[in-house]
Amino acid sequence: MDLRWINFGIEIETVKRTRERVAQAIQSVVGGQVRHIGSPGSFDPWEVTDEHGRVWKVVSDGSLINVPVHLRAEVVSPVLSYEDIPVLQEVVRALRACGAKVDDRCGIHVHVDATAFDGRTLGNLAKIVYKQEALILTALGVNETRRRNYSKPVSDDLIAQIERRRPRTRDQLNHIWYGYHNRQPQHYDSTRYHGVNLHNVWYRGTVEFRWFEGTLHAGKVKAYVQLVLAVAAKALNGRAASSRKRSFDPQSARYDFRVFLLHLGLIGDEFKTARKHLIAALPGDSAFKRGRAKPDNTLSAIQNPQSAIETRPPAFSGDETIGTQGGAS
Repeated sequence: MDLRWINFGIEIETVKRTRERVAQAIQSVVGGQVRHIGSPGSFDPWEVTDEHGRVWKVVSDGSLINVPVHLRAEVVSPVLSYEDIPVLQEVVRALRACGAKVDDRCGIHVHVDATAFDGRTLGNLAKIVYKQEALILTALGVNETRRRNYSKPVSDDLIAQIERRRPRTRDQLNHIWYGYHNRQPQHYDSTRYHGVNLHNVWYRGTVEFRWFEGTLHAGKVKAYVQLVLAVAAKALNGRAASSRKRSFDPQSARYDFRVFLLHLGLIGDEFKTARKHLIAALPGDSAFKRGRAKPDNTLSAIQNPQSAIETRPPAFSGDETIGTQGGAS
């Protein structure tokens, strides 16, 4: 499965502009008609039906408590394909241009179509994230409040259950996720508040990634979408995945995460911007696992050229045994 073949949707929370103004900003990009639906009143939805018949929604969000109710707006995209990312970026730019803002209550959720997933590949997904979660959460700057309440890490118990019971079907994983076979999942199930929300697989047919802090930076939004599509594709394509949890090493964090992104397939110019944004918040050097050589070492390298030969990153194991130095992308 190529990551470009996976459909997705996105929710972007904003403040400071009315839902009507936000809907008009979306329409300025996608065309079509703006309608005030108004019901249910708690969400006060507005809709933009674009020229392809797809519906973009703008609804109120009760979690955006720093502003009055009429200035809370959550944009809910229709199902999008990889080719729609430039349109999505233009929508984000239009939101910013109309004066919409984000604050520390705003977040972004990305939904990935779960149609292709079964119990085994959903288990792969949970294990891939579990293994790299310390790096992922630090790279994305997920704040402590979000980690505790709305974007909880993958639990040790979930991974232990997956490793022990080796689910093959969605029903088998459903039993592991809920602790019983939940045939009628409800929207506000308590298990939804995880960074990787598998509850949505059975409720809406998507895997929801809830990690992201709010932003109206179009490049970062694109990077977030590409990251989750790459993680999903890795889970779908792998026969198995390791769940050996990786510790966070601040000295090599930037290098380690860059290697992880490369092994997700985010290689080449197409993903250059994504790599730039995703590693920007991490300490360390993206090209050198233990940092760049100091002047004394440089002199030694000049005197002994063989010692200065850089090697490419070794095959990624996810363990802490990756080589000490690596080349830039």
